[in-house]
Amino acid sequence: MIYTCYEMLRDCRVNQPEGWRYFISQYVPVIRKLLAHYAQDDEQLLERVLVAIRRPESSMFETLEPAPERWFVAELRQKVLAELPDPTPEIELDLETAAAAFAPLTVVEKQAAWIEGMGYSPEETGAMLRMSGATVGKIREKAAELLRGKIDTWRRSLLRENGRRLGRAAVEARGADCLSPKIFLDVLDGRMTWSGREQMERHVSGCLHCIDHFSRMAEVIELMRGVRPLGEAEAAKYARLLGVEPERKKGWRRLIGA
Repeated sequence: MIYTCYEMLRDCRVNQPEGWRYFISQYVPVIRKLLAHYAQDDEQLLERVLVAIRRPESSMFETLEPAPERWFVAELRQKVLAELPDPTPEIELDLETAAAAFAPLTVVEKQAAWIEGMGYSPEETGAMLRMSGATVGKIREKAAELLRGKIDTWRRSLLRENGRRLGRAAVEARGADCLSPKIFLDVLDGRMTWSGREQMERHVSGCLHCIDHFSRMAEVIELMRGVRPLGEAEAAKYARLLGVEPERKKGWRRLIGA
């Protein structure tokens, strides 16, 4: 039997050791990559995040229905970021101003600009959006000028410095017509028809909640590339940290009279 993310979510919800062992093995490497990008590659920080996810009052597994892996990783990303210190920018940028500034941009241009707020370079963003880093850089300069025209106090790093705040505000701005992760993944995986994509873009072009969600799903696809499960010894270390019962090894019983 193949054990999957579906079974893991089910088992973690009822505190089954098998679910937590799978989570540790498969997703500690993902958390490490997130921390290295959004904070620092620090073992104590990693352990603190894991303990927070493991707490009974954590909603990480209570609010998620069994879901495909990339949906789960997108939610895991949100949980990890929620455990990090909240940066306070010197100049604040609100979601309404960003939405007004970016209104003339296409959906993919809005993504290229938005992902700058997530801290990714033009080259990293180009890999997510399947375009060159040079093209991403040009889009970002265009977006920066649009933003500059909407505010009194501006500097080039404004979007990046406010990225976390804008991301939270975008999540909270979800509306009744906002789209599911499946639609974004269908577009990213090339499964969406042209008519379906046009219909999707009509909504997303005017919705920073969906631009943020779409961007996070593109981030997850790149985040998962090349991730390898932990080795047995390293996974056992985190299992001890979280109080997860180790897997019992099956051995041969000695036959009486043999």
